[in-house]
Amino acid sequence: MELTLGDIAALLNTRHGTQERVVAGYSIDSRSIRPEQLFFAMRGPRFDGHDFVTQAIGRGAAGAVVEQPFYDQAPPELTPILLAVQSPLEALQHLGRCVRRKWGGPLVAVTGSTGKSTTKEMLAALLGSRFSVHKSAGNLNNCYGLPLTLLGLEPEHDVAVVELAMSAAGEIAHLARIAEPETGVVTNVAPVHLQFFDSVESIAQAKRELVDNLSSRAGPPTAVLNYDDPRVRGFAKGFEGKVVTFGFGAGADFQAQAVKRGGSGSEFRVIGPNLQTDFLLPLSGRHNVQNALAAIAVASSFDVPPLEMRRSLVEFQNMPQRGESITLPGPVTIINDCYNSNPQAMECMLETLRTWPGARRRIVVAGEMLELGPQSPRLHREIGRRCGENNLSWLIAVQGDAKFFVEGAVAAGSPPECTRFFPEPQDAGEFCRSLLEPGDVVLVKGSRGVRLETVIEILREGVEGQESRFESRT
Repeated sequence: MELTLGDIAALLNTRHGTQERVVAGYSIDSRSIRPEQLFFAMRGPRFDGHDFVTQAIGRGAAGAVVEQPFYDQAPPELTPILLAVQSPLEALQHLGRCVRRKWGGPLVAVTGSTGKSTTKEMLAALLGSRFSVHKSAGNLNNCYGLPLTLLGLEPEHDVAVVELAMSAAGEIAHLARIAEPETGVVTNVAPVHLQFFDSVESIAQAKRELVDNLSSRAGPPTAVLNYDDPRVRGFAKGFEGKVVTFGFGAGADFQAQAVKRGGSGSEFRVIGPNLQTDFLLPLSGRHNVQNALAAIAVASSFDVPPLEMRRSLVEFQNMPQRGESITLPGPVTIINDCYNSNPQAMECMLETLRTWPGARRRIVVAGEMLELGPQSPRLHREIGRRCGENNLSWLIAVQGDAKFFVEGAVAAGSPPECTRFFPEPQDAGEFCRSLLEPGDVVLVKGSRGVRLETVIEILREGVEGQESRFESRT
């Protein structure tokens, strides 16, 4: 949406210098800023964006939003393109809300402990068959990323789909007040971010904030809820808008039936209001069928025809490192799910690995699940027990509390000699590479901070470079 520095200054109720320029975008990173974008000088615990204002201007920024004290001491040649505010972060969020209101179209927000990024991508794909869709790029889902997403809205966009994340109570409510969604999707509630919450019930209360803060400006709001999750299903109580449910349970409005899962994807039938259609999803795992159900439920409310939804879903491509299947010489299959991890997501991927067709051996490279607080050892042991119950050929644990994966697996019956713990992903990757044989399926999953993409790189380089080694074994 085209705005000038003067337009933005008026929206932010601040002073504006003499130089008028059209803003071509927005950025909080001076390293990647592009010409004619507006730079917001954020102050964080480890950096101060004001230290990089000159760098941003030197890269061609149209101007910068800065705190008043910086403006007062800035050299005269900079002041014509500086906007002084009390807080650049609050200014960014306010401007995002202003643009969202000026745009005025329908907006769908997705939250949940797991699956929200994939659901967001699926929903954007299904709606995109009929509408011009603006969506959150990657995981721009927090107090910085959400307003940046809203600032990308243009008059030609028919609908917007955004993702909302949180690590503390009140964050979802705050983000919802910025985005003002009329439709809210909650995928599930699970034990994640327990470093910041005292219980799963507290996490549920925080996720419910989306439902409680849906906008009714365009009519009654809609809550799209996971029927299979009792906590999420309970969000319907006291909600005065429209409730739509999805799941495998018989009481769901949009129910998946006749589910067939394989390594290349999933087939299932969806029964719902004015809908009885077979779908093919090129992603494996029961959890991804559930994500697809959420997207189908929302797309149906936008009157997307079933045939168009079916076509969009069969062509769906997920974001990298989220259940991505990589086939290497041998053949060896790598399930790259190393973008992030938590107990529920690990259980889902272990089930996916367990049902993977044609696997000669099943190997797990499991990175530490971060941000679990005092319950971390127990939760890691529980996932380790799941590994032991799944009769894995190898369990390779990586970093910190991942050592409790091994402890739990051995307690559940895994042979100790078929488990290893490594403090660093490099060593884990090299060890895993030494084990591989034709027909192996390897699940690689861990929290972002464990950097398990290192393992993926080692396996790809090693296996692709040693194809003759496999040939000699077969």
